Amino acid sequence: MAELRVAVPRLRAHPGPAILAYGFRPFFLAAAVWAVVSLALWLAFLEGAPVVASAFDPLLWHAHEMIFGFVGAAITGFLLTAIPNWTGRMPLQGWPLLGLVSLWLAGRIVVAVSASIGAAPAAVIDLVFYAAVLAVVVREVIAGKNWRNLIMVAAVATFLAANALMHAEAMGLAETAQLGWRLGVSVAVMLIALIGGRIIPSFTRNWLAKREAPRLPAPFRGIDRATLIVTLVALIAWTLSPESPVTAVLASVAAIANLVRLARWEGHATWAEPLVLILHLGYAWIWIGFALLAAGIFSPAVPPIVAVHAFSAGAMATMIMAVMTRATLGHTGRTLHAGAATSILYVLVTAAAILRVAASLLPAFYHPLLMTSGLAWLAAFLGYAAVYGPMLLRPRPDGKPG
Repeated sequence: MAELRVAVPRLRAHPGPAILAYGFRPFFLAAAVWAVVSLALWLAFLEGAPVVASAFDPLLWHAHEMIFGFVGAAITGFLLTAIPNWTGRMPLQGWPLLGLVSLWLAGRIVVAVSASIGAAPAAVIDLVFYAAVLAVVVREVIAGKNWRNLIMVAAVATFLAANALMHAEAMGLAETAQLGWRLGVSVAVMLIALIGGRIIPSFTRNWLAKREAPRLPAPFRGIDRATLIVTLVALIAWTLSPESPVTAVLASVAAIANLVRLARWEGHATWAEPLVLILHLGYAWIWIGFALLAAGIFSPAVPPIVAVHAFSAGAMATMIMAVMTRATLGHTGRTLHAGAATSILYVLVTAAAILRVAASLLPAFYHPLLMTSGLAWLAAFLGYAAVYGPMLLRPRPDGKPG
């Protein structure tokens, strides 16, 4: 996939507020703000403060809001920005986009107070957002006859189902919350493997080619296809049977396959441009997550939650930060280069992931590592909102649509 920059001849500047001109603008900002707010509430809870009145228990609320609040907003922002590039159609903007953002915000509010208003009404409101996102993706893919990306319809539909499974337990219908969050994590990891496999070698190739590098990322081959298949199978196995030895074997194979795949993309040659390097670092957390997943099944010395945080705080958060910064720069008409402020954001989000994994591996230092990780996370996403928020709120300086 080429740069996310849309080049549709009939695209014109949105006459309304810039924040509603493109899906990435409100949803990337919402993702960053919710990453800060929801984690701050979680850290406050760990220190003994009663922070939300959710029908979910605090741990499940934290998992739900990280996956279906923070990650969901980022995925939506990406899809609403990438789909016009894939289909050649106008992006969702203006009042319809505002309505979608409002549904997402309503979901965050009602889930937080669902113990007061009822788990069922909260579930309906929260699920309506993902049903609306699914409807938008289906409409655009079909209208643009972009059959290759029907996979995105399946991904959003599965994400919706995962959210419903978590709500089913909050409503007392079934004990499916654990299955739901694992399925949600699996969808996000699979999207990184799939979309990352398009954009990481493409962006790396573009950057290296401009510098006449002697080696460029390898093109998509059978090994990439095999890696995607084994990654999908391993994620399905983990979702359905997280403690099975078969899952451990599949996770081991997936770890090796994703490491080999990543090594073919020449990431070691991109140290001079953090905007490219961070994509490789984000993808690296996939094979690390699978390796820790296998280790957690084979050895009681490795808690199973370590792999979860490698996938979430590692792969998901890092790739979200990488894509949000790059897409914001590109779509607002700025140079695709990570300056000092952006580089600091990458250091912070990477530190947050490393410290969160280390906290679970080193129980004697759990609390200080956890809190330090949380502070690094808060600084990273608060920093994104501070540095990139003005770009998202204002029109492009060159007057072009975007």
